[in-house]
Amino acid sequence: MIRFDNRVAIVTGAGRGLGFAYARLLARRGARVVIHDSGADTDGAGQDPSVAAAAAERLRAQGLEVGAASGSIESRSGCGALIESALSAYGRLDILIHNAGWVGYRTIEELQPDFLARMLALGVETPLWLAQSAWPAMRAQAYGRILLTTSCRALYPQYAQSGLTAYAAAKMATIGIANVLAHEGAPHGILVNTISPVAKTRMWGVDGEPDELRPGAVASGAAFLVSESCSASAWVLRASNGQFHALQAREAEGVDYPRDLQAVAAGSPEAFAAAWDRIAPAVAESRR
Repeated sequence: MIRFDNRVAIVTGAGRGLGFAYARLLARRGARVVIHDSGADTDGAGQDPSVAAAAAERLRAQGLEVGAASGSIESRSGCGALIESALSAYGRLDILIHNAGWVGYRTIEELQPDFLARMLALGVETPLWLAQSAWPAMRAQAYGRILLTTSCRALYPQYAQSGLTAYAAAKMATIGIANVLAHEGAPHGILVNTISPVAKTRMWGVDGEPDELRPGAVASGAAFLVSESCSASAWVLRASNGQFHALQAREAEGVDYPRDLQAVAAGSPEAFAAAWDRIAPAVAESRR
């Protein structure tokens, strides 16, 4: 049985929805969990410390060991303060799940620098600063599990939505961050993965427990990736409706990057055009 006894976890965006489901499962399995939630509204603005406090109280009422934190993590100093608070309280940090985020819509013609900066602050900068702050403790104990959040809205063209350029940029960046951190963490027992979850939460305009696509239905996948039983790193876990699929971009066998891609050769635009169906066989297949 997968347990988290003697493990300490931080889950961001854990006051509600997916983050709460992750925190609850970890705590029920023995982890000491810091529930972080700034209490922001669905536009990512504002702050309400009562959100994290109420979530922690719900779990403490079940006899679980949880704490609450609500400070901003949209800066390096804020991320450092969150990590330091957990280390001061518990003496170690084993698990970091960055779930906090928001969905904002701006078409490319409407997009403004301040909107993009807010999206990238939480989606790109925060995971970097959280990992940087957690790294020394995880490296010293030769153990760490980090789980970041991406989205199929960025991964798959068929799920793209108008207005999500900033959101998709942040979610694709998360995968690149995880790939490099997984490489840096391997010698130190630190594993880093991403999860692409689907659940009906506030971002869907749903308050409370939904009738389908429940947050709890994807929590088991997240819990495995941050457990001792997991030895995988640099994977993307698609999680929806109690179903899971892990994916990872892998190089083809025999490739000598970057000189020999074991791919189709084309010495001119015309040759490329003639070979397009072989270069992109999925495109050719879709026309059949």
